[in-house]
Amino acid sequence: MLKSLLLGMSRTPAVKKAVVAFPLTRRVVQRFVAGETVEDCLRTTRGLLANGLLGTIDFLGEDTTTAAQADRVTDTYVELLRRLSDEGIAGRVEVSIKLSALGSQLKGGYELALDNARVICAAAERAGTTVTVDMEDHTSTDATLRTVTALREQYPWVGAVLQSMLYRTSTDCQRQTGPGDRVRLCKGAYAEPADVAHKAKPAVDRNYKRCATILLEGEGRPMFATHHDEMISHAISEAQRNDRADDSFELQMLLGIRSDEQRRLAAKGYSVRVYVPFGTDWYAYFMRRLAERPANVVFLIRALFERPARERAASGF
Repeated sequence: MLKSLLLGMSRTPAVKKAVVAFPLTRRVVQRFVAGETVEDCLRTTRGLLANGLLGTIDFLGEDTTTAAQADRVTDTYVELLRRLSDEGIAGRVEVSIKLSALGSQLKGGYELALDNARVICAAAERAGTTVTVDMEDHTSTDATLRTVTALREQYPWVGAVLQSMLYRTSTDCQRQTGPGDRVRLCKGAYAEPADVAHKAKPAVDRNYKRCATILLEGEGRPMFATHHDEMISHAISEAQRNDRADDSFELQMLLGIRSDEQRRLAAKGYSVRVYVPFGTDWYAYFMRRLAERPANVVFLIRALFERPARERAASGF
């Protein structure tokens, strides 16, 4: 119920206006979003690398309504990749892209998005890193996977994302187990109808484990996006069962969630990659993070209603 409510709020303009305008909201958002500029993002990313972590950077922008906007998103990624290369950290930091941000929702959009994605992939190759194409809601799954296939013709290292909440995902995983296939497995953060998706958490978890096993039995590089100990333990045990090296798969988590656990796992020798979003268009991403984890809602409420100590002291309260 709470997840559906929050996801509905993420698509409601009036709510968005109120949340974005509220001064203390940005203090909370800073936990999940690495600022609004490329420099902000790089500053956060350097801190992660210093702790032995890897990064994947997402320039937030899901409301692209013109080709010019899509071009600006593409240009920002190209500039970001150039900066990663100049700083000598591209080998430990890749980028994540959403096709909607690159123009897929416009007329003739998937061709436009594919062209823009190719520009970004070319910049990534020059920098010496990779690109992962994020998955969005179920209506775009087929088109997104077709785009990944098209990109892999020239850039075989392009990563795909699959969501365990969808019934179809175990079959999709079977098709993504070839040598070099990079696949991020996540649970999914969109409000999907019952005819295409598991609605109960236990069913989503069972499918996650099933898909993790399929990917680890294959020849690709699975990337497990989860904060749940049970899913992490399953991935590690299945990797061991299949005689996989610790660096042949990745554990991935979001910026600002279980940071201590991220560092602990990295210290044990696992490849841990942190999803680092940045940009001004953070609202939809932020609301999905709240929907994914009820504890995040408590964090938000406390921040909204409790002023920092220095403010209370200054006001005499």
